[in-house]
Amino acid sequence: MRPDQDPAIDDAHLQSADALAARLEVNPRIGLTAEQAQRRRDIHGENRLPEAAPRGVIRRIVDQFRDFMVLVLISAALLSGVIGDLADTVAIAAIVLLNAAIGLTQEWRAERALDALKRLAAARTTVRRDGLALTIDTSHLVPGDVVLLEAGNLVPADLRLHKVAQLRVDESTLTGESVTVEKSTAHLREGEHPLGDRLNMAFKGTVVTHGRAEGLVVATGQRTELGRIAGLLRDTGARSTPLQLRLADFGRRLSLVVLFICGLVFTIGVVRGEPVLLMALTAVSLAVAAIPEALPAVVTVLLALGARRMVKVNALVRRLPSVETLGSVSVICSDKTGTLTQNRMQVQAVEYPGGGTPQPLWTAALLCNDASPDANGAWVGDPTETALVDAAMRSGMDPQAIRAAHVRLHEWPFDSERKRMSTLHRDGSDWVVFTKGAPEALVPRCTRVARGQQEAALDVAQALGAAAAMAEQGLRVLAVARRSFGTDPAGQPAEAVEADLVLLGLVGLADPPRPEVKAAVSDCRSAGITPVMITGDHPATALAIARELGIADANSPVLTGVQLAELDEPALRRLAGDVHVYARVDPAQKIRIVQALQAQGQFVAMTGDGVNDAPALKQADIGVAMGLGGTDVAREAASLVLLDDNFASIVAAVREGRRIFDNIRKFIRYAITGNSAEIWTLLLAPLMGMPIPLLPLHILWINLVTDGLPGLAFAAEPAERGVMRRPPRPPGESLFAGGIWQHTLWVGLLIAALCLGVQAWALKTGMHWQTMVFTVLTLSQMGYVLAIRSESESLFTQGLRSNLPMAGAVLSTFALQLAVIYVPPLQKVFRTEALAVGELAICLASAVVVFAIVETEKWLRRSARRLRPAEAGTHQEPAA
Repeated sequence: MRPDQDPAIDDAHLQSADALAARLEVNPRIGLTAEQAQRRRDIHGENRLPEAAPRGVIRRIVDQFRDFMVLVLISAALLSGVIGDLADTVAIAAIVLLNAAIGLTQEWRAERALDALKRLAAARTTVRRDGLALTIDTSHLVPGDVVLLEAGNLVPADLRLHKVAQLRVDESTLTGESVTVEKSTAHLREGEHPLGDRLNMAFKGTVVTHGRAEGLVVATGQRTELGRIAGLLRDTGARSTPLQLRLADFGRRLSLVVLFICGLVFTIGVVRGEPVLLMALTAVSLAVAAIPEALPAVVTVLLALGARRMVKVNALVRRLPSVETLGSVSVICSDKTGTLTQNRMQVQAVEYPGGGTPQPLWTAALLCNDASPDANGAWVGDPTETALVDAAMRSGMDPQAIRAAHVRLHEWPFDSERKRMSTLHRDGSDWVVFTKGAPEALVPRCTRVARGQQEAALDVAQALGAAAAMAEQGLRVLAVARRSFGTDPAGQPAEAVEADLVLLGLVGLADPPRPEVKAAVSDCRSAGITPVMITGDHPATALAIARELGIADANSPVLTGVQLAELDEPALRRLAGDVHVYARVDPAQKIRIVQALQAQGQFVAMTGDGVNDAPALKQADIGVAMGLGGTDVAREAASLVLLDDNFASIVAAVREGRRIFDNIRKFIRYAITGNSAEIWTLLLAPLMGMPIPLLPLHILWINLVTDGLPGLAFAAEPAERGVMRRPPRPPGESLFAGGIWQHTLWVGLLIAALCLGVQAWALKTGMHWQTMVFTVLTLSQMGYVLAIRSESESLFTQGLRSNLPMAGAVLSTFALQLAVIYVPPLQKVFRTEALAVGELAICLASAVVVFAIVETEKWLRRSARRLRPAEAGTHQEPAA
């Protein structure tokens, strides 16, 4: 059948690669044309697993009214309308609808921000189309595409492999078998073959752990083997972040207290002779306004908007909880190459320990090399390998001509255990293997050294000493060797082939530090964060770069992978706090370093890019993957992806995380304080012998205008001036730490005291007491929100223009309140009366009092902080 008619090819493993390519109408060396790919995509759809359908608009609207207290309020309002107070019913219904609209808007903003992040985090795949290697969105794959795989890739679709090089795949997601499977290209005999026995297939969702391969796409999306069981794997729904769960639990406990107080207000009012229905509406309205059921939803919006803003500092959030935990990071463990350095390698020095010549060395460096020219003729690939090509070309060699004369027949890919790579070529009637790798991993496997056109016995210690001397200059050193064979060694293991080698030379490459990293390291130190370098490079190279960046000083120790392997866990935990540079470390050892630091109580961010880094990224409190040079597996394991692979972006993300968490705390403080002010006012007024100061409609209005716009404007609040000059926040620290509980209590009482004072004075003097209390309670919260924009800095220092959305929200709330007071139709609805200039001035003065007292509290805290260092400096020990 034609590929544009056949939805999936179930017998691909039984067919030869050539027969399957013919069936799919594709030449594996060229791939599909753009027109073929588009036509097949139109037929087969996108390469995605089935997803749960999003909630429809009707469902979203209904969800806004599922809260029990909102339903009680609507019922009470309807009862009020039946009795005859239709205006209240309409007004209450309007405010409930407005609240629902705000809730829908918040949900839409959060989902839009998260969808944008999801699009940025979309998986990418390398394919061959029109004869060129292209990187495309994985969802755009179609049957017949030629996919190029390498270690660290997630297999993007079901593939029939037609070219493999030492390929091993982890298929545990499908088969449950934890042992990796070595793949081949031969077709299987007729018969039933379980998935685990289909050695010429690579299935969607499995992981390439070693080697490289090419394969033809035979099934995409729900027609893949993974897609067929996707119903068992579907997400059960968005998980709440730890902060949301804590807020939900706090809200439930606070709700019980609020309901008890509302019951008291109802009882006191009825005992005083107030109408039962009015008191019922008042109590329910107070419960709706004061119960913080919307806190988790608003926090979601703030987290999502913060995560979206993080993209501007090149940090892509993959898991929302990482936004709230970034502020707790106390140690950042970073790779060196590409993260602390520019990843722009250049050959700076070459050593020939035996007095060899350049040509054999550069020939080997060109052939044992995976860099390739792009469509424009520029060499692309691993920066170390492109640097070797550039150096060879500068020495007068033609890479294309040398590769054409010595075609690669086989390869033993680099892995982190061997720290070497080898390739096999013909050399006349012989076979020759070229090897490059770390000097300490390759030089001991050499027995001879090139000397001109001859060979001589190798002094291993002398060669290693030369490599160490180059590393001490901050160079990354590679050893290059060769070995000739009389027969084809392709079937032999790497350990057998990479022995009895002839050393051709040592190449020293420099990768200069990124210019912005030194300042970022300094910011880390100021913020109480310890930067740690973990690299596979030589200890001397690592220490030279670490000293230049300020990560280490002249006396800092370096712990190598060999030394680390000799330490037991208690010994490593004792050393971990003092070691800031780890060299020649295997990815598997990173997890021990993370665990040792965590055992000391540190909150660890760990960077990684390779498939073997995934366990350490998962173990770390914040796993950070590389967006440019990282593997699919590392990105899947990480909670944060650096779009520019830059250490400075981690520090910027930590800064942004601290800003977001600070603003969430400010919003929570603001919401709880305002709610407590409303509760105190309605509870204490009847106890002081005064009438209930607010109507149900007033309570709901205050909740609508004070919680909505100003609350969300905290998302735009800039970072505190000293946000990176304070220690990390303890991960388990309460949201109300630092005296916030006491603060919300006394400010809530302050606002309530002002309301009750104005009420008592207005009752005595015959003023419009209810409208005044209504206005004082609204405007006081506006004065308060301006005062708590910063926890320590004065608003006069910050300026209103530093958060224009907040200034707009406050002005809008003020304008709406004036409309309720002075616009005749709204006066009738809200039962307000136009305030005289003097009465409005009293209300404004009350808001100013709240603002001034909270600003004074901040000034006292600033003064106390300034005094503490001075007292410490003048303190003298008493005489003995």
